[in-house]
Amino acid sequence: MSELLHVSSSPHVRSKDTTQKIMLYVVISLLPAACFGVYNFGMQALVLILVTIASCVLSEYVFNMITKRKQTIQDLSAVVTGLLLALNLPPAFPWYLAIVGGIFAIIVVKMVFGGLGQNFMNPALGARCFLLISFTGYMTNFTYDGESVATPLALLKAGESVKTMDLFMGTTAGTIGETCVIALLAGAIFLILMGVIQITIPASYIITFAIFTFLFGGHGFDMTFLVAELCGGGLMLGAFFMATDYATSPITTNGRIIFGICLGILTGVFRFYGASAEGVSYAIIFSNLLVPLIERVSRPKAFGKGGKA
Repeated sequence: MSELLHVSSSPHVRSKDTTQKIMLYVVISLLPAACFGVYNFGMQALVLILVTIASCVLSEYVFNMITKRKQTIQDLSAVVTGLLLALNLPPAFPWYLAIVGGIFAIIVVKMVFGGLGQNFMNPALGARCFLLISFTGYMTNFTYDGESVATPLALLKAGESVKTMDLFMGTTAGTIGETCVIALLAGAIFLILMGVIQITIPASYIITFAIFTFLFGGHGFDMTFLVAELCGGGLMLGAFFMATDYATSPITTNGRIIFGICLGILTGVFRFYGASAEGVSYAIIFSNLLVPLIERVSRPKAFGKGGKA
């Protein structure tokens, strides 16, 4: 009887899938982008991926050991955090600073707040923003074919044009996991088919950003510019793999739509009116902070409530 009354901590998933299985699906879905990143940028990308994953797993293991908590590394959530963080780093980023980012993601953003399901923002994005603020020079140093070059979004912000086909194929500068849209969409389709994520947040995010771009992007209804904005940065990676994080996104359908709308508007504001050409990471983190309010206003009324007395 005691087992029937046991209530575990969030996230609660109403299915036979375990947290470990869900995280394994996420890892599998990210493999196309990770493998292409290694192919595109070379062994330095592979080193960053392995080092960052190892630092996240080891950080969680050591933290649990010191605080005498039950070990949780077997649920693979630390692996997902490490892989996502690595895919958000430039290929030339120093490996020792990637370790710092992994420690920050797990200890500061995740474990201090209680572990999986109790963190208020995505750990990988929290670490990325920490690294961006602390080591701006390294985080904005993008290389391709051995040369430092501007990212497609930086070129667009400067008024230059980019080749949209290069963005689909991934033959361009950027972070390790954001360049190849085909690889990201393949992983996203896998997650949707496996029932790990729903299309609600990514769809509302992308549609809202598209409308914002048409209205305030400064290029009118230029489809080429819109496609470049959608595919040239971290929007696809963020929309399908980080904005859909169970612990930091709303659980109601209406809440997810509102969440996606907030993401689209904030990304547009940061990109078109901010100093940086990118804005996905900050948009997701700010929207994570709004989730409690979004869930409060989107919560359905209980049956029998709200009527006249």
